[in-house]
Amino acid sequence: MKLSEKIIQLRKASGMTQEELASTCNVSRQSISKWEADIALPETEKLLILGEVFQVSMDILLKDELTLNEVKDVYSCGSNSIQKKKQELYEGVLIKESVADDSIIDCLNVHKIELWNAGGKPKYWTVLFFSSNKKDFPEKISKVMLANPDTGENWFVDFKADNEKYIVFKDKILKYQIGNQAEKEYVCSECRKLGISNEQMNWSE
Repeated sequence: MKLSEKIIQLRKASGMTQEELASTCNVSRQSISKWEADIALPETEKLLILGEVFQVSMDILLKDELTLNEVKDVYSCGSNSIQKKKQELYEGVLIKESVADDSIIDCLNVHKIELWNAGGKPKYWTVLFFSSNKKDFPEKISKVMLANPDTGENWFVDFKADNEKYIVFKDKILKYQIGNQAEKEYVCSECRKLGISNEQMNWSE
């Protein structure tokens, strides 16, 4: 069974319209239509959301040889297991060397790891591309971000949840609605006060 067919079947089983699924995935209804028509494939982050919403694994979604019949037990508990609102899914990039306590990684689902040559100290950064469904993740990670009051060096991590962008420092959580220029400018001004340059504020949205 193709991914497109699985999306149709899962969406209908959960009683969702294309519009409702589009809203959940933060895409247009036309995108859902293209996925279901096998014209386009969801991006990785959207596949993760689909897995969360429909309570199925990536293997079930992506492998044609695996059918949905193999996960029917998920639905035998009642449709509420599908229809419940998905947990907030944070997605972003974390430099491992920017945290004081590695146990924060237990809160992450790490999807990719890269090694960046930063040319300073440390010379290499371990970069984690992650998602997290821990509701209090912003509060948890703000407690472990590194900061040095003597040198004014402040590390931050940026990530988003749906249409909200987070910029998190040690004991300081900043956020704005993507597309709201006034909110973004306020966050940027707060970042400048913490010694962050304009170049460092070219984070993705």
